Amino acid sequence: MNIPNIITLGRIILVPIIVWAIASKQMEIAFAIFVIAGVSDAVDGFLAKRLNMTSELGALLDPLADKALLVSIYVALGIWGAVPPWIVILVVSRDIMIVTAVIVSWLFDKPIPMKPLMVSKLNTVAQVAFAALVLASLGFNFKPAPYDLILMGFVTVFTLVSVSLYLVEWVRHMSTIEAN
Repeated sequence: MNIPNIITLGRIILVPIIVWAIASKQMEIAFAIFVIAGVSDAVDGFLAKRLNMTSELGALLDPLADKALLVSIYVALGIWGAVPPWIVILVVSRDIMIVTAVIVSWLFDKPIPMKPLMVSKLNTVAQVAFAALVLASLGFNFKPAPYDLILMGFVTVFTLVSVSLYLVEWVRHMSTIEAN
């Protein structure tokens, strides 16, 4: 357990707090917590890389924290009616498909190496930017148009492209399994 991992665990602890803030219509607080989570993500990544504090635990916890935060925010904003249900379904389904593929590859004793694709990084940036814009517009009472539609477009395209590329890579990886 090192400092970056402790920071990442702190980000995971922020997930139920931000969901509570959204559910109780405390959007300024939700936005502030989201900013804190984003800064903590940058800080733990910086410390891990620059101070040579990377670890296997951190490599697992960091994407888990990111996904827990984003999926929870999208679901909460979807329930609240702040984002369209189809974008929530798209974002959540992508993550479910990727996690399911990883689990299936483990079950077949053929774990797939986890290497984030550039489009996946762009997808995360688009998801974060869209969630931040929605939270900020709700918290500070401004109209996000047309930026909300532009970011929703980016989230849609990057989500579909990234899940497609991961699926192709997973099928290619799993096709080397020999039949019994």
